[in-house]
Amino acid sequence: MMKKINCLIFLSFLASLIMAQGKKSFTLDDLLTGGCTYFQMQPQNMYTTWWGNRCVETDIDGCCLINPDGSKTPLFTLSDLNKWLGSTPASPALRSCYDMEFPDDGQPIVAVTFTRKEGNTEDQTSIYTTINFKTGEKTGEQSYPADATLLDRSASSNNLAYVKGHNLYVITDDGKNIPVSADGSNDIVYGEAVHRNEFGITKGTFWSPDGRLLAFYRMDQSMVPDYPQVDISTRIASTYPCKYPMAGEAIHKVTVGVFNTATGQTVWLQTDDPTDRYFTNISWSPDSRKVYMIELNRDQNHAELVCYDAASGQREEVLYEETHPKYVEPLHGLQFLPWDSSKFIYQSQRDGYNHLYLFDLSSRQTATEQPTKAGGTCRERVTVTPLTSGEWVVKEMLGFDTREKTVLYCSNEIHPLQSNIYKVRVKDGRRTLLDNGEGVHYGSLSGDGSRLLDRFSSPTVVRSINLTETKNGRTRNLLTADDPWKDYNVPEITCGSIKAADGATDLYYRMVKPVDFDPNRKYPTVIYVYGGPHAHNVEASRNYLTRGWEIYMAQKGYLLFILDNRGSEHRGLAFENVTFRHLGVEEMKDQMEGVKFLKSLPYVDTDRIGVHGWSFGGFMTTNLMLTYPDVFKVGVAGGPVIDWQYYEAMYGERYMDTPQDNAEGYKGSNLRLKAGNLKGRLQVIIGYNDPVCVPQHSLSFLRACIDAGTQPDFFVYPGDEHNMMGTDRVHLHERITQYFEDYLK
Repeated sequence: MMKKINCLIFLSFLASLIMAQGKKSFTLDDLLTGGCTYFQMQPQNMYTTWWGNRCVETDIDGCCLINPDGSKTPLFTLSDLNKWLGSTPASPALRSCYDMEFPDDGQPIVAVTFTRKEGNTEDQTSIYTTINFKTGEKTGEQSYPADATLLDRSASSNNLAYVKGHNLYVITDDGKNIPVSADGSNDIVYGEAVHRNEFGITKGTFWSPDGRLLAFYRMDQSMVPDYPQVDISTRIASTYPCKYPMAGEAIHKVTVGVFNTATGQTVWLQTDDPTDRYFTNISWSPDSRKVYMIELNRDQNHAELVCYDAASGQREEVLYEETHPKYVEPLHGLQFLPWDSSKFIYQSQRDGYNHLYLFDLSSRQTATEQPTKAGGTCRERVTVTPLTSGEWVVKEMLGFDTREKTVLYCSNEIHPLQSNIYKVRVKDGRRTLLDNGEGVHYGSLSGDGSRLLDRFSSPTVVRSINLTETKNGRTRNLLTADDPWKDYNVPEITCGSIKAADGATDLYYRMVKPVDFDPNRKYPTVIYVYGGPHAHNVEASRNYLTRGWEIYMAQKGYLLFILDNRGSEHRGLAFENVTFRHLGVEEMKDQMEGVKFLKSLPYVDTDRIGVHGWSFGGFMTTNLMLTYPDVFKVGVAGGPVIDWQYYEAMYGERYMDTPQDNAEGYKGSNLRLKAGNLKGRLQVIIGYNDPVCVPQHSLSFLRACIDAGTQPDFFVYPGDEHNMMGTDRVHLHERITQYFEDYLK
């Protein structure tokens, strides 16, 4: 009997081996953005936008209305649009319908943008045109320079703001082009994101709800030194400036203006001296009369929510204050209730986790300092009511259902690795789950919030798109994609948890086992690491968020291990700020708990452990190689921070304070001082023109290694910045792979 069973086991193993051998293998082009076959290997998708409360599918050759029963009604084709725009098939104005907009929920109007060559010159103009797609007639047209950037259009007035040459311009709905500024330069910039895109800042212009007034940033960075980037494309290499405020050094000064499109005048908000202050999260009152801003001191441990009069710029009052002994990090503007202009939603981590709070401007009170659960203090001059609470994080606020008077948001309440969509009723805080309670969901809302487009994936669902009625949760599936990898040798991908170095906190990991995994073999193992704030590597989405390169390495016989240590995102304030003033210390302790776990597995070759990461992960990779030189045999560090004194002030000082105030912490995180510890093979790779982790980091590390007599390897991508894009990305991962093949395998 035993012989028969063994024979069956052998035959089963042989059959599975033959099946595996019959499947295809991936190339890096299949797995990486920039690869020539990457998009062919992605799950089927559906591109959509909203026309009021109606969902429209925007495809390459036309747009269709998605009906409540899931059927589709054609609205127009790409050929229709090009005919209405007066272009010819040989020279079409538009080549797809992906970027269509439907600005008027009551009218069949589509808005398109295209470029047009002017006469016999090389000059081009961008044209914004609205068309009635029932009649084919143009209903409006605006033109602006084709090289204009940072376009921001008001939905209510159709006024357009744009930036050119660091100056700000406004084109009114009737076609007037008004310069808002004239002295823009590399030193003085208008209408652009400020504070190096920290604090949730992604833009520099903010239209009032009525579209008549434009709040905008003006940044004076003349006092900030120029970091000299090198352009090798000129006959004799030249330099160009990159304004880079390093930790502890002078930072730029920001002011906020309000431009009136009717008068052509600008009023400046009376914020007092902008030196060593951050102005964040600009918001408007629903009546367009007030501007709200969250203001931070340079230490980033004291935030004030301030109200300004838009007409005069006068500073009226501080509505709310929040402090924390480490840092306060406002990332979101105010969201006023559409049905009650006296109330708005404010997001804060004051209770230790990011949650939604309801502020009532109609209910005033005397501000008294009170402690917060996170260990700081707050002062409230209006009544504040928590809408959500608990040891979980609101990850994104989606908007409002104005009929039901609810707020919709994504959170990880069900599990730290998930993202699920809820609605919370404003009047009593009652929460309702609106999805299936699994995996990772992202949503977008219709005009009044009565319908939700839910994009979902999980470890077993590659992509599912559903249309949900927010009132009752009734859902209709629009697309469930097949797995495009079903004919390929996909490695086994698992997820689990271990305890952090504190012995109490759960940390989640992803493990990608080699293709044709044999538990009786020992495999070279690569730890992929990021480890820093505002990022995570493991979640309950498709393949647990596995990167394409991990699949490729598993195909080559490596085991990949990815652990989100303390300091990463979506686990609460204490989880993140445990690294405060000593970046790289607690994070490495947790990664070494991961190593301890790996060493307990019989199929991990403990003599062949490598590590790879980029940016903060490059810092972690280098740090691990130098701090634990007998553990890690090979490392590839991309775009690494080497010395936090060389990193930008806004980010660096939040987590490390200034070098003047935290000399010990900066010294402990300075990897140049550990250069002599290098034993294994370490390759450092950077973009030659990196404006994020400037080349000084890696070049100074090479100098320290030379002085210490150690031998790292170094490779640069001329013309690339912090990340390699396009085909350079494929080349990069070929190089990373080959380094492990040469020295770890």
